[in-house]
Amino acid sequence: MIMIIESVEVKEVRTHKQQKQFLDFPLEMYKDNPYFVPPLYGYEKKIFRKDFVYNDTCEACYYNAYSNGRMVGRISGILQKAANEKNGERRIRFTRFDAADSELVAKALFDAVENWAREKGMDTVCGPLGFSDLEREGLLVEGFDQLSTFEEQYNAEYYGRLIESCGYKKEVDWLESKIYLPEVRNEGFEKTADYIMKRYNLHFGEAKSTRDFINRYGDAFFELLDVAYKDIYGTVPFTPGMKKMMIDNFMLIIDLKHVAVILDENDRLVCLGICFPSIAKAVQKSKGHLTPAALVRLLKAIKKPKIIDLGLIAVDPEYANRGIGSCISAGLMRMLREDGLEYAETNLNLENNYAILNQWKRFKQVQHKRRRSYVKHLEVISE
Repeated sequence: MIMIIESVEVKEVRTHKQQKQFLDFPLEMYKDNPYFVPPLYGYEKKIFRKDFVYNDTCEACYYNAYSNGRMVGRISGILQKAANEKNGERRIRFTRFDAADSELVAKALFDAVENWAREKGMDTVCGPLGFSDLEREGLLVEGFDQLSTFEEQYNAEYYGRLIESCGYKKEVDWLESKIYLPEVRNEGFEKTADYIMKRYNLHFGEAKSTRDFINRYGDAFFELLDVAYKDIYGTVPFTPGMKKMMIDNFMLIIDLKHVAVILDENDRLVCLGICFPSIAKAVQKSKGHLTPAALVRLLKAIKKPKIIDLGLIAVDPEYANRGIGSCISAGLMRMLREDGLEYAETNLNLENNYAILNQWKRFKQVQHKRRRSYVKHLEVISE
């Protein structure tokens, strides 16, 4: 139902009370929605800290919208300087947009971000995109009856209409799929993957523990990600702070049996694939707070996952056309089969990333979600 809102007041988030309102708004809005999965509340609180990991490459603004004394929406704008420098653009990203079903509210919020963009000398607004592609990105436009993964943000179906009413158009779409073991085991495919490994003198890297994995492959891991992802929409180069944050997250939820690194004959990293145990349901009940009960659910989900989320797949460009991706797919098939997993969630794959999309054709695949990033080119308002 469209809410009848006659007036809206937008305030920049400055006080601790406004910060809490900003963080709590989607949690209250979706508290009874079975598909919404909250982010970790502790991480979200860090966006307001002076030592926030992205402050070295970004500036951000935060706005709350109120009507008749109650909060009806929120939005954030991000000036991602590293992305603009990399792409030769003058863009502001919008993120963390949540609102009541009111075009008046949406317009007030987007006007605030667009005015801030002009003040910063920018000419384009796009999103939803976070500080980097390690954050939640993309607006859900299909799959509103599907459980979000922990890596995704859920939103109501009307959000797209509100954003488009403010003059935004589609820029890119991501597709998401559930992938299951094929109904008939393809032993020939697995033999082909083994043949590719032998042909190029490749082997899987080993590690005794997560810490050992980081010590062995950490530097090469981030170098490969920067090379493999440099031209992908929304990505930014890794900073030391981002690397530390990612390592800390790995230490929390990674199980090495869901990680694969492929090395050449000189032990140089040429391919990696990382999956995460699904923790979506583990954090739902606590609204993203790591309560004792939530930690118990989290540990159980990590040790005995029923579903895994595909996190990162990267291939050295030198090997991109040599079929090495099939080795990762074969490894995923073994993982699904040997660990008794129900399925894997691909998370976001750009709709024109045919190399990765073709990988999933080897599985039983159900494409169940679509996400979108919008763009609007700003008009210069003369005084």
